[in-house]
Amino acid sequence: MLKYLARIKFLHRNEAIAAGVICAGLIGVFMTFDIFDRFAVFVEQHEAWQLDELLGALFVAGLGSLILLYRRAREMRGEIDRREVAETRANDLARHDPLTGLPNRRRFSEELAAVLSGMANNGTECAAFLIDLDQFKVVNDTHGHGVGDALLVKVADRLRSACDRDILIARLGGDEFAGIIKYPAGGDAPTRVASQIVKAFREPFEVGGVQLTTTVTMGVARCPMDATIPSELLRYADIAMYEGKRAGRGVYRIFHAEMDERLREHAALEGELKHAIESGQIKPYFQPVISLGDEHISGFEALARWEHPARGLILPDQFISIAEELGVIDQLTYRILRESCEASRYWPPHTTLSINISPLQLKDPWLSARLLAVLAETGFPPGRLIVEVTENAIIDDVEKAAEVFASLQNCGVRIALDDFGKGYSSLYHLRHLRFNHLKIDSSFVLSMDSPESEKIVRAITALGQSLGLPVTAEGVETAHSAKVLRGFGCEQAQGFLFGAAAPAAETAKLFSATAIAARVGKAA
Repeated sequence: MLKYLARIKFLHRNEAIAAGVICAGLIGVFMTFDIFDRFAVFVEQHEAWQLDELLGALFVAGLGSLILLYRRAREMRGEIDRREVAETRANDLARHDPLTGLPNRRRFSEELAAVLSGMANNGTECAAFLIDLDQFKVVNDTHGHGVGDALLVKVADRLRSACDRDILIARLGGDEFAGIIKYPAGGDAPTRVASQIVKAFREPFEVGGVQLTTTVTMGVARCPMDATIPSELLRYADIAMYEGKRAGRGVYRIFHAEMDERLREHAALEGELKHAIESGQIKPYFQPVISLGDEHISGFEALARWEHPARGLILPDQFISIAEELGVIDQLTYRILRESCEASRYWPPHTTLSINISPLQLKDPWLSARLLAVLAETGFPPGRLIVEVTENAIIDDVEKAAEVFASLQNCGVRIALDDFGKGYSSLYHLRHLRFNHLKIDSSFVLSMDSPESEKIVRAITALGQSLGLPVTAEGVETAHSAKVLRGFGCEQAQGFLFGAAAPAAETAKLFSATAIAARVGKAA
């Protein structure tokens, strides 16, 4: 379009020059042949025709025509200028994000393709990185899209300030940003820049009088080390970013081939999970919970295990997150609970059953009703069920969690705070949510050889005692650990010392006091 407008201008300039040349030529001809003198003689000879008046009229008409032509030329020139400005702006908008002013996906793709095509044997490398804001949806849901948009503008500004000028930063859409780094071969620029960006987002944002804290997760892929084709490079950066999300957000990850293998494995399990739940391949395995006072089994914790026909036994950390992503975590939990309740028919009547609840399930207002319906269906007494939740599961909405817990506790179900000390530990949660049990995270128990970990375990045990909460220590693997915990006053323990998680058919063998004592070797 710009070339077309330039051509129009060129043509108008030529027309003006041609008109000037013609006028000058006509004047020269008139003067050469004395046209003006002859016309004056002709007017005198034909005075009756009043040619002087006609000439005046023609002169006025010609002058008016020249004025109109001049104004029309100015209007056309102004229109051409406006079209040029509009064309420039349209082209700019087509290549830039209107909200943040950063290059958009189209411009980023063009620049990335140009960088990769110009890298052959020039002694440089490049890296593409993807940046995703963590928990941005929460900002929109809590404060509105206006605040969310304002936050994106500030995010763009912070990205600009955190990166060198020669680094291209783009907004791909939503809360996803990207960048391109060029650096000397073998340099550490990708790691350095990624670290700078992650560090820059540790400071909160001030948006419309509201202080917002949002971290970023980054994935980085390098060329030519990882890929030389733009689409592949971005896919690998996306895989690396996904690894960062799984690691807990607020981090960066550099792509490695193992990440692609894990993603393919994840996709394969995702495709098989629904069928596995429906066909009963995922079953409850039971790990005993031991009373340290008399060394008898006080209960079992039900742990999901996937008995895969080709891959063997798959542990829950490989498929629980997939079940949450697919929206089948409810179906899985209720099936595990139902089968666990049925298995408990062969246990002594005092034995408790513990089951874990996903953080996503705490958002379901019908959670307690669904759990109690399974208990009623199987005839399992509510007083023997312990529902375990992690601290991270309740941090998002404490009030809703309190309502769910209260409805379950009113029916006799007990609530245990699992992995205490590992997440967002808060005395407020212990007071406000009225837990019935406290479980010490296994990482502290396994490292009790360290004086610091031993002090933490002792302090948590004392805290539970002061609040009237029975304390269970997870991860007990040695008789020495059991002895130390007993000395602290810890009531219960579970771990490999007392038995690994086993199928329902094997639980009956564990009720022999001799079997437990043989493992523990009770110290004097």
